[in-house]
Amino acid sequence: MKGNCLCGEVSFELSGDLPPIYQCHCSLCRKVSGSSSNSALIIEASNFKWCSGEHQIKSFSTSSGFKSDFCCQCGSPVPNISATGESYWVPAGLLSEPVDTKVSAHVYVGSHASWDVGFINDGIPKFDKMPTEKDWLEISK
Repeated sequence: MKGNCLCGEVSFELSGDLPPIYQCHCSLCRKVSGSSSNSALIIEASNFKWCSGEHQIKSFSTSSGFKSDFCCQCGSPVPNISATGESYWVPAGLLSEPVDTKVSAHVYVGSHASWDVGFINDGIPKFDKMPTEKDWLEISK
Protein backbone atom coordinates (compact mmCIF):
# COMPACT_ATOMS: atom_id res chain seq x y z
CA MET A 1 0.00 0.00 0.00
CA LYS A 2 1.52 3.29 -1.11
CA GLY A 3 0.82 6.79 0.07
CA ASN A 4 2.06 10.31 -0.54
CA CYS A 5 1.51 13.97 0.25
CA LEU A 6 -0.40 16.34 -2.05
CA CYS A 7 2.64 17.36 -4.12
CA GLY A 8 4.09 13.83 -4.16
CA GLU A 9 7.48 14.81 -2.72
CA VAL A 10 6.96 12.72 0.44
CA SER A 11 6.00 9.11 -0.19
CA PHE A 12 5.87 5.95 1.88
CA GLU A 13 4.79 2.33 1.74
CA LEU A 14 2.85 0.19 4.21
CA SER A 15 3.05 -3.59 4.39
CA GLY A 16 0.93 -6.21 6.10
CA ASP A 17 -2.76 -6.03 6.89
CA LEU A 18 -4.06 -2.53 7.48
CA PRO A 19 -5.48 -1.84 10.93
CA PRO A 20 -8.80 -0.04 11.30
CA ILE A 21 -8.99 3.72 10.83
CA TYR A 22 -10.03 6.01 13.66
CA GLN A 23 -11.34 9.54 13.48
CA CYS A 24 -10.15 11.96 16.13
CA HIS A 25 -12.49 14.86 16.90
CA CYS A 26 -10.23 16.79 19.32
CA SER A 27 -9.59 20.49 18.77
CA LEU A 28 -5.93 19.93 17.85
CA CYS A 29 -6.75 17.40 15.11
CA ARG A 30 -9.44 19.75 13.79
CA LYS A 31 -6.88 22.53 13.49
CA VAL A 32 -4.27 20.29 11.82
CA SER A 33 -6.78 18.88 9.33
CA GLY A 34 -8.96 21.95 8.84
CA SER A 35 -11.93 19.60 9.11
CA SER A 36 -14.26 18.04 11.66
CA SER A 37 -11.86 15.22 12.45
CA ASN A 38 -8.57 13.65 11.53
CA SER A 39 -8.76 10.15 10.01
CA ALA A 40 -5.71 8.04 10.71
CA LEU A 41 -4.37 4.59 11.39
CA ILE A 42 -1.56 3.32 13.55
CA ILE A 43 0.97 1.09 11.77
CA GLU A 44 3.70 -0.95 13.44
CA ALA A 45 7.08 0.57 12.62
CA SER A 46 8.20 -2.69 11.00
CA ASN A 47 5.35 -2.30 8.46
CA PHE A 48 6.27 1.27 7.47
CA LYS A 49 8.92 2.43 4.98
CA TRP A 50 9.76 5.89 3.66
CA CYS A 51 10.18 5.89 -0.13
CA SER A 52 11.06 9.54 -0.76
CA GLY A 53 11.07 13.05 0.61
CA GLU A 54 12.04 12.59 4.25
CA HIS A 55 14.19 15.71 3.87
CA GLN A 56 11.00 17.67 2.98
CA ILE A 57 9.37 16.93 6.36
CA LYS A 58 9.10 19.63 9.01
CA SER A 59 7.68 19.17 12.51
CA PHE A 60 5.63 21.27 14.86
CA SER A 61 5.05 20.36 18.51
CA THR A 62 2.89 22.05 21.11
CA SER A 63 3.95 22.46 24.73
CA SER A 64 1.54 19.62 25.59
CA GLY A 65 3.47 17.23 23.31
CA PHE A 66 1.06 17.15 20.35
CA LYS A 67 3.19 16.69 17.24
CA SER A 68 2.40 17.40 13.63
CA ASP A 69 4.77 16.48 10.80
CA PHE A 70 4.08 17.99 7.39
CA CYS A 71 5.55 18.35 3.91
CA CYS A 72 7.31 21.71 3.68
CA GLN A 73 6.36 21.98 -0.02
CA CYS A 74 2.58 21.43 0.08
CA GLY A 75 1.73 21.45 3.80
CA SER A 76 0.10 18.01 3.85
CA PRO A 77 0.27 16.26 7.20
CA VAL A 78 2.55 13.22 6.83
CA PRO A 79 3.18 10.13 8.95
CA ASN A 80 5.11 10.53 12.16
CA ILE A 81 6.69 8.02 14.46
CA SER A 82 5.40 7.50 18.00
CA ALA A 83 7.40 8.58 21.03
CA THR A 84 8.28 4.94 21.69
CA GLY A 85 9.41 4.36 18.09
CA GLU A 86 7.16 1.29 17.86
CA SER A 87 4.54 2.67 15.48
CA TYR A 88 3.68 5.36 12.95
CA TRP A 89 0.61 7.57 12.89
CA VAL A 90 -0.50 7.64 9.25
CA PRO A 91 -3.11 10.08 7.88
CA ALA A 92 -5.61 7.86 6.05
CA GLY A 93 -6.19 10.49 3.34
CA LEU A 94 -2.63 10.05 2.08
CA LEU A 95 -3.18 6.45 0.97
CA SER A 96 -3.22 6.39 -2.81
CA GLU A 97 -4.91 3.04 -3.34
CA PRO A 98 -8.28 1.64 -2.28
CA VAL A 99 -8.00 0.20 1.23
CA ASP A 100 -9.41 -2.91 2.80
CA THR A 101 -10.20 -1.34 6.17
CA LYS A 102 -12.80 1.01 7.61
CA VAL A 103 -13.39 3.60 10.30
CA SER A 104 -13.85 1.60 13.49
CA ALA A 105 -13.81 4.29 16.18
CA HIS A 106 -14.47 7.94 16.86
CA VAL A 107 -12.16 9.30 19.57
CA TYR A 108 -12.23 12.46 21.69
CA VAL A 109 -15.90 12.85 20.87
CA GLY A 110 -16.41 14.87 24.05
CA SER A 111 -14.55 17.76 22.43
CA HIS A 112 -16.09 17.55 18.95
CA ALA A 113 -17.02 20.79 17.20
CA SER A 114 -20.55 21.96 17.94
CA TRP A 115 -21.36 21.81 14.20
CA ASP A 116 -19.96 18.26 13.82
CA VAL A 117 -22.97 15.98 14.25
CA GLY A 118 -22.68 13.56 11.30
CA PHE A 119 -20.81 10.92 13.30
CA ILE A 120 -23.20 10.87 16.25
CA ASN A 121 -25.61 8.21 14.93
CA ASP A 122 -23.37 6.24 12.56
CA GLY A 123 -23.18 3.15 14.81
CA ILE A 124 -19.37 3.26 15.13
CA PRO A 125 -17.98 3.03 18.71
CA LYS A 126 -17.28 6.38 20.34
CA PHE A 127 -14.73 7.20 23.04
CA ASP A 128 -14.12 10.34 25.09
CA LYS A 129 -10.36 9.63 24.78
CA MET A 130 -8.20 7.15 22.86
CA PRO A 131 -9.39 3.59 23.50
CA THR A 132 -7.24 1.42 25.69
CA GLU A 133 -5.15 -1.19 23.92
CA LYS A 134 -7.66 -3.84 25.07
CA ASP A 135 -10.62 -1.84 23.66
CA TRP A 136 -8.76 -1.15 20.40
CA LEU A 137 -8.00 -4.86 19.92
CA GLU A 138 -11.68 -5.66 20.45
CA ILE A 139 -12.74 -3.00 17.92
CA SER A 140 -10.16 -4.29 15.45
CA LYS A 141 -11.75 -7.74 15.18
